[in-house]
Amino acid sequence: MSNLYLGYHFTVEPKELGCEILVAELGEKPFESFIETELGVSAYIQKELWTADILDDIYILTSPEFEISYHVEEIEQVNWNEEWEKNFEPIDVDGTCHVRAPFHPKTDAEFDIIIEPKMSFGTGHHETTHMVIQHLLETDLVDKKTLDMGCGTAILAILAEMKGAKLIDAIDIDNWCYLNSIENAERNNCQHISVYEGDASLLVDQKYDVIIANINRNILLNDMHRYVNCLNQNGLLFLSGFYQEDISAIDECCQKLGLKLEKTLERNNWVSLKYRLG
Repeated sequence: MSNLYLGYHFTVEPKELGCEILVAELGEKPFESFIETELGVSAYIQKELWTADILDDIYILTSPEFEISYHVEEIEQVNWNEEWEKNFEPIDVDGTCHVRAPFHPKTDAEFDIIIEPKMSFGTGHHETTHMVIQHLLETDLVDKKTLDMGCGTAILAILAEMKGAKLIDAIDIDNWCYLNSIENAERNNCQHISVYEGDASLLVDQKYDVIIANINRNILLNDMHRYVNCLNQNGLLFLSGFYQEDISAIDECCQKLGLKLEKTLERNNWVSLKYRLG
């Protein structure tokens, strides 16, 4: 095995959606690990597996919807734990929920969540995840059947179980997120989370009291009817993954489906909305 790696350091705008697509595309290549950074994402590949044309068919790099630049550096054998430790700081949400990596010390927070910050996104650093955590912290989830759609690392499903939810489904279309969610659920000793690989087409003959969908505007608008069809009367739907300027389109879609807006959270132009059915 080669001791030399190449590190591709990408600056991505808009970051969240761009990084998700970029990582999905790079994941088809021999890249070995991905680390979320302040400006985008870093991708690492063994030098012996690298080819000069490795990025030639990465569609997002030529998409006019994203601005992406990168630089490459040669690195000696990478200590991934050390890299994660440098790039992953613990998160505190309202003094109640603490999100940390396995190498961080435990705190006395009411909800102490351990997330291995590998290739999946959803560490709590991003505004959207942070806001959904805030919503869940003030919601009674005891015995609620819950869906975490686009679960990423399963951080939100894990918090839901810690708050008493039962029969929690976590779904993500990305294989790495699927595997990482299983790992993180086990790492937090969760007993009620079932993880599935796929999209909203899996939501057949399902009913939930609470649905969490932290994805992006277009997917939310496309799949909203599926969420509502699965939501019990008086059930709650938490949405995030979009900007303030997207609220009107999201709200119009939700109102047509019988959802009533109960609360709006905003953080650095990102938005999270709480709806109730009926």
